[in-house]
Amino acid sequence: MTYVVTDVCIKCKFTDCVEVCPVDCFYEGENMLVINPDECIDCGVCVPECPIDAIVSDIDERGEKFLELNREYSTGAWPVLTRKKPALPEAEEFRNVPDKIKLFSAEAGEGD
Repeated sequence: MTYVVTDVCIKCKFTDCVEVCPVDCFYEGENMLVINPDECIDCGVCVPECPIDAIVSDIDERGEKFLELNREYSTGAWPVLTRKKPALPEAEEFRNVPDKIKLFSAEAGEGD
């Protein structure tokens, strides 16, 4: 088992979780964070730190589909993040938006 960041983090990027991580397994993208599942030691200390419940176990049905996304972006694509930073300016606006992965995947496909 490992922990993963879900699409709930998209456009919010609260970073309270990174400061408590004992192994620095969080990676930062432009719009969200991910966890390297191969570095995560399954301690779970990050879970209660996330103010929007974006971190879940990979065996949770919400987390299963984000395991590969977390792995992909945490292995060379994005830099490691070890210190708390301010959330994105639009975090409160996007805090409760459901299915962000569908919303932002559709936007990314526009104009292709």
